[in-house]
Amino acid sequence: TGNWHLVLSVTLLIHAAHGCPNKCLCYTASKTADCKNRGFTEIPAHLPPEIHILQLQNNRIWRINQNSFTGTPLLKILDLSNNSLSSLAPGAFQKLRYLQVLNLTRNLIHYIENKTFSFLPHLKELDLSSNNIIRLPETFGNSTGNITLLSVKRNKLQKMERVLLESLPNLKVVLFKDNPWQCNCNVFGLKLWLESFLYRGGISDGIICSAPGIRKGKDLLKVPYELFGACPLRTAHVHPAGVHHHSSEHRTSPKHAHHSEHGEYGRPSCEPKPKPRPVSLRHAIATVVITGVICGIVCLMMLAAAVYGCAYAAITAKYHREHLAPAKQHGTPEEKEPFDSSLA
Repeated sequence: TGNWHLVLSVTLLIHAAHGCPNKCLCYTASKTADCKNRGFTEIPAHLPPEIHILQLQNNRIWRINQNSFTGTPLLKILDLSNNSLSSLAPGAFQKLRYLQVLNLTRNLIHYIENKTFSFLPHLKELDLSSNNIIRLPETFGNSTGNITLLSVKRNKLQKMERVLLESLPNLKVVLFKDNPWQCNCNVFGLKLWLESFLYRGGISDGIICSAPGIRKGKDLLKVPYELFGACPLRTAHVHPAGVHHHSSEHRTSPKHAHHSEHGEYGRPSCEPKPKPRPVSLRHAIATVVITGVICGIVCLMMLAAAVYGCAYAAITAKYHREHLAPAKQHGTPEEKEPFDSSLA
């Protein structure tokens, strides 16, 4: 009996390891490939094509090729946490059409390009926390609208585009904490989106301001709207080919806009203009005063017209009583003479 169990165990191990890369453990029942803590620097090749879960955490993987997951099209859970990834090629995950959970925490990622996660229609959880991300794109890619959880905790984000969050209509949980958020004009749209998101029942850990100094440590949602001035117009969309045909003043604008996209969001130009409220208040007071004066003049004119009308009516009535009424009562001499003649 003991020999039989030994043979059976060896047979099961051989079967489980069939088609599995060296250093990895593959489990047929759970369709899992356990490749964590193996010292890999790239995605291992020759993975079983039927696996649903791939564990690659705690390795030294520093790049992902576009064909890295060609042989594992059925993956649903991919864990790449605690590796050495510093960038992600657009379309690196596009072969994983059934992927639902992607864990990229504790890497060295600096920024995410547009459409990095294109063609992941079933992706629901995206964890980008504990990286060095200074910029997020305006979109994660085509067919990423089913994401329900997004975590960008513990990065170097100073702002986040509202259009990115609006491209994820099914978000239920979004985590922002431990980022150096710049609470200036650049996060006004984010504030509006977050208020609406929470009103709809979404879950968030909130945004705590790191700058400017007067707002450090404050909850973004508690910063009054009037403290956010409108950002100055920028020329970030000027085509590089046309830059050399402008004056030096215009040539510097794209440069500053380029830097602002890569994390320099705390520039003084984004702060509210000095004392915007008094200017608006003076305009409002002037408008009220002018309107009041005009209304007063109109009211006086109407009152004068009413008084004049009443006086005219009184004078006319008095005239009729004093002159016309006696005449009708006594008659004129010409009217009385024929009457007297008739009596004679």
